[in-house]
Amino acid sequence: MCYHVFVQQLNINRFPLPVLTDEYRYRILKLLEADSHASQRRIADELGISLGRVNYCLQALIEKGLVKVNNFRSSTNKRAYLYLLTPRGIEEKARVTARFLRVKLNEYETLKRELEELQREAVKPSGASAQAQSPQQSTGQSKIAAYEKENAK
Repeated sequence: MCYHVFVQQLNINRFPLPVLTDEYRYRILKLLEADSHASQRRIADELGISLGRVNYCLQALIEKGLVKVNNFRSSTNKRAYLYLLTPRGIEEKARVTARFLRVKLNEYETLKRELEELQREAVKPSGASAQAQSPQQSTGQSKIAAYEKENAK
């Protein structure tokens, strides 16, 4: 078995969830668009994932025709590759960016609702102190500060 195929097989068995999620697809395509000379090690460091996972993701992008890879045979560094987004890769990056943005906006809205609820739970002003609050104290930070001050007593 070829080493490359063996590494891919290990990655498939090690990552039961989809390895090339929209988030990784978006982040890898964005990084390669900004720096086509980025090494797999640099991509791994930037994304905080293993080198094997980057290799697997890049191979998937290459097989899907989204990324084209060239190595420089005349270069002294035989491991230097150039990863170029194909026209199809540029289109896919636009689509995955829109999907990723929708997911992140939904996550933001959910988190915002949870934070508002936590703030309401954390600060339940009594009648007299509620009327004495200034408009500045109605912000989330001032509510938390008021809650902490009341509980410090």
